[in-house]
Amino acid sequence: MKARVHVMLKNGVLDPQGEAVRHALGALGFDGVNGVRQGKVIELDLAEGATEADVTAMCEKLLANTVIESYSVEMG
Repeated sequence: MKARVHVMLKNGVLDPQGEAVRHALGALGFDGVNGVRQGKVIELDLAEGATEADVTAMCEKLLANTVIESYSVEMG
C-alpha cells in the first residue's frame, strides 16, 4: 500500500524558499506570479494493514513540524 503526505508551511509562516522562487521566476521573465509557497511530498511504501491513522501518527511524530507546518494524507 502507498501513502502520499503533502507538507506545507502554515498560512502566516514566512516562506523564504517560496519567496526566492517567486523572485527567480520574475527575473526569468515570468510575470504575474504574486506568491509561491514551497512544500514537500513524502511517498511511503507501507506494509499491508497499515492505516491512515498510522500515517497520521508518523506525521505528528516525525514527518511534519506541526507547530509551523500542516499536512494532508492520501492513501492509495
